Amino acid sequence: MHPEPRVFRFVQPHENEYENPWKESFKHLYKGIHVRPGFQEMYMDHSRGRRLRGRDMTCFETIEQAYSFVDAEEIESPLILVHSGLYQGEYLFVDTNVSIIGAAPGNVIDHVVIERESESTVMFVEGAKEAYLGYVTLRFSPDITSTVPHHKHYALEVTENCSPVVDHLRIRSSSVVGAAVCVSGSGADPVIKHCKIKDCENVGLYVTDYAQGSYEDNEISGNALAGIWVKNHANPIMRRNHIHHGRDVGIFTFDNGLGYFEANDIHNNRIAGFEVKAGANPTVVRCEIHHGQTGGVYVHENGRGQFIENKIHSNNFAGVWITSNSDPTIRKNEIYNGHQGGVYIFGEGRGLIEHNNIYGNALAGIQIRTNSNPIVRHNKIHHGQHGGIYVHEKGQGLIEENEVYSNTLAGVWITTGSTPVLRKNRIHSGKQVGVYFYDNGHGVLEDNDIFNHLYSGVQIRTGSNPLIRKNKIWGGQNGGILVYNSGLGMIECNEIFDNAMAGVWIKTDSNPVLRHNKIHDGRDGGICIFNGGKGILEENDIFRNAQAGVLISTNSHPVLRRNRIFDGNAAGVEITNNATATLEGNKVFNNKFGGLCLASGVNPKQKDNVISGNHNMVQRAVSRGQCLYKISSYTSFPMHDFYRCRTCNTTERNAICVNCIKSCHAGHEVEFIRHDRFFCDCGAGTLNNQCQLQGEPTQDTDTLYDSAAPMETHTLRVN
Repeated sequence: MHPEPRVFRFVQPHENEYENPWKESFKHLYKGIHVRPGFQEMYMDHSRGRRLRGRDMTCFETIEQAYSFVDAEEIESPLILVHSGLYQGEYLFVDTNVSIIGAAPGNVIDHVVIERESESTVMFVEGAKEAYLGYVTLRFSPDITSTVPHHKHYALEVTENCSPVVDHLRIRSSSVVGAAVCVSGSGADPVIKHCKIKDCENVGLYVTDYAQGSYEDNEISGNALAGIWVKNHANPIMRRNHIHHGRDVGIFTFDNGLGYFEANDIHNNRIAGFEVKAGANPTVVRCEIHHGQTGGVYVHENGRGQFIENKIHSNNFAGVWITSNSDPTIRKNEIYNGHQGGVYIFGEGRGLIEHNNIYGNALAGIQIRTNSNPIVRHNKIHHGQHGGIYVHEKGQGLIEENEVYSNTLAGVWITTGSTPVLRKNRIHSGKQVGVYFYDNGHGVLEDNDIFNHLYSGVQIRTGSNPLIRKNKIWGGQNGGILVYNSGLGMIECNEIFDNAMAGVWIKTDSNPVLRHNKIHDGRDGGICIFNGGKGILEENDIFRNAQAGVLISTNSHPVLRRNRIFDGNAAGVEITNNATATLEGNKVFNNKFGGLCLASGVNPKQKDNVISGNHNMVQRAVSRGQCLYKISSYTSFPMHDFYRCRTCNTTERNAICVNCIKSCHAGHEVEFIRHDRFFCDCGAGTLNNQCQLQGEPTQDTDTLYDSAAPMETHTLRVN
């Protein structure tokens, strides 16, 4: 059927709208110029030199003869019908508005084959504004023994200032250079649709030199080089193409190539599904780029591009690679189930990464390294088998308003000289740390919500020195902030609350600065400093914590200035285990166990502190003759004199309060140990004798002199 210019359809008789489809079909056959090798005598009476009656149709042996005829006769809207046959060596240089269509039984393109060995098989040039070619097979099969170079010879060539329709072709080139199809030059604007460009030994489709065109519903597969090249300001529109199983990249835009690519299915190519290089700037919308044997999208060497609403998944390497000063926009995509990471930005890459859903990848959802500096915002990065965002090797980046959650390792890692800025993110529900600074990781962490991690909300270690400011950090099962192994950091104006362990831990030679924070309602202590921890704590409000507001232990020596430590369920400040401190201008009040509690041998420097209005429940319990377990249970550690009973064979992990020594262990051989933090094992019911000052025993547990140690992450670096 030929319902309109440059539209031809082969349909079954029952699938058309005509009353007599055979008559309609015959009209086109009758008006057409036929190419039917060996059948010319069916149309001519050679004895009289004229066509046979009833067969007033023109027939030629070759396509070239038919084309010369319609060109010379200047036939309006000429139609050439090419019947079954192998047409070799034809010179088809189309510069008129001719329509050439295969005509054969069955699958037409299997029976109409046009092949050439020396130059391009079919070439459309200026003048072919409304030409048509359809339902044939084109082959370019150069003689391998020939010395003629074929890098500019193609199965199909469309040059400047022409716009043919190319429809339902099978196209193949066995040349190891060039391409099967080349569209080049300003004004080259074909429609190429429903074609199969398969198993070529070079590039499938090559669009270059300011050419445009519409390319729809084609299958491009199994080619030795790229399925599609777009180069040198070419700007095609490509929709609904199936580009797969190539032996190189799927689509390659380079040297300032452009293009609009929509709803293409790109998969199982040996290199990237889509590559952008050297100033290229394509727009890629609603494509599916998947199961690549390397990565999904690769943007490098100053590449740009807009990747919008694509599905990028199940690639062997990263879903998106950005490197070498490239600056694409990656927006509203789903990037998932990669065998490595989601988005990988390295080698001074940039890019705007926004509104993407990145999940289920084997490595980090987003990785930023080697001086790269992207903008990452409004993404969801979740359920990764590794971490959420990994910034390392002097990586940078503005990372804001993302939701990072439910990742297997850290929500965000920052390491090795990196300095990103993270603002207004929600980082939560991870299986390890929320934000992890290590090995000289720096940067700014500001105005984020960090909550409900299995480890700490934030960890800082090994020379890292970030600015942690105005964040809300809560619900950590292993504390709010942990600074350890020589970690630093400026931690200011944060709200740290409702963590299962200490709000802030400082240990092992770490020396952060904490200013103007509110650390409250912790399920353990407020700030815990131990194992040689240091730090400057200034003008913080530390209140309503279940354990000590500040616990200083094991050779630590912090400086506390002008803090308010109040309304705690245990002591305000406790110093123990050979630790000391400098305490200046602090206000410690309304704490249950006391204001400042010092273990044996502890002598801090004190100046201008106001310690008042504390409840001193420990001393009250002692004066009333009560067992100290009555006020502590096994969850708190009041500070007072404690003893051991040699008669009861207590170990160094046991402690007995003074009133139980007097009552429960009267007449036993007892030993004073020191004034320190403990709970009473006699009252807890863990000794052989039942406590006479306490009710029924509770659970069997050993005394702990310090809060439980925080869990340090064992996250491994992955480069």
